[in-house]
Amino acid sequence: MDERRMKRRETIKYIVKKLGQLMLSLLVLSLLVFFISRLAPGDPLRAYYGESVERMSQHQLAEAEERLGLNAPLITQYINWISRALCGDFGISYQYKQPAVDVIRQVCGNTFALTGVSFLLIFALGLLLAVFCVKHEGRPVDRLICKAGVAASSIPEFFAALILILIFAVNLNLLPQSGANSVGIAAAASESWTGFLHLLWDRALHLILPVSAIVISHLWYCAYLMRNKLSDEISKEYVLLCKVKGLSERQIIYKHCLKNILPSIISIMAIFLPHLLGGAYVVELVFSYPGLGRLGVESAQYHDYNMLMLVCLITGVIVIIANMAAQIISEKLDPGMKAERGRML
Repeated sequence: MDERRMKRRETIKYIVKKLGQLMLSLLVLSLLVFFISRLAPGDPLRAYYGESVERMSQHQLAEAEERLGLNAPLITQYINWISRALCGDFGISYQYKQPAVDVIRQVCGNTFALTGVSFLLIFALGLLLAVFCVKHEGRPVDRLICKAGVAASSIPEFFAALILILIFAVNLNLLPQSGANSVGIAAAASESWTGFLHLLWDRALHLILPVSAIVISHLWYCAYLMRNKLSDEISKEYVLLCKVKGLSERQIIYKHCLKNILPSIISIMAIFLPHLLGGAYVVELVFSYPGLGRLGVESAQYHDYNMLMLVCLITGVIVIIANMAAQIISEKLDPGMKAERGRML
């Protein structure tokens, strides 16, 4: 009974510690984004009022700044912003003239779809590629894949995106080169089941080129890390014992080696997520894909402070929570990590 109570107390302490780390990280992130964005040169009033700001008098400019809360000292502006943010009010977008949360809600699904599909493809293909290379380690096909992978991973996302647009959208005219769906198709989707299926197909077509650009630039990095982990695992002594017992190479790899390196694979996935998000944001700009990355760049360009803060916080939350979840899952799969965490507490 005492042991169960101690475990429960340890778990609660661990959760509180992780939540504290999350809140502290978000606080530091919000401080950095807030002050850096406001110290950057530019006029946020132009984003809100457009060209009419040039015809305003000094009195009208002062009233406009007061209306948007831009006339107070920076520290006061931050305290006011974070007080409202804790209540769920992230302010109005200067560029779109509506609550920033509403604008985010319209595009976040596009980014999650792009990142999610890319994430699944990269790790599924990366794992298959890692297993294939380990099975043929040292052979010409392995060396060829390694060289081709290094070359592909050296291609920046924006350059891969431009090449794909040139080949498949401009020259061959097989796939759309911009947007998340065709104009007017969303309205037709609500009228019938056939229209909804047509919308899904259209969305899938618009995802092919952006996803391909991300996969090309990131696949080998993921496969290389998993290949090294799997190669080290296969060289261990228990693998030789499995061979002596008559187990096939397929059984050794899939039933033993991959199971043992699963915590490492999950850690690789967590480390990989920030790179993938950054790649998705770049690809969104090239393909004019309506998502968080494109919205964040436009917010910085137009000094839309409230929108920029929200985009950065959402990105930070995703990355931090993914890393925490990966650590928790790894500890569940690897008791040694859990014991080490207990000693740290």
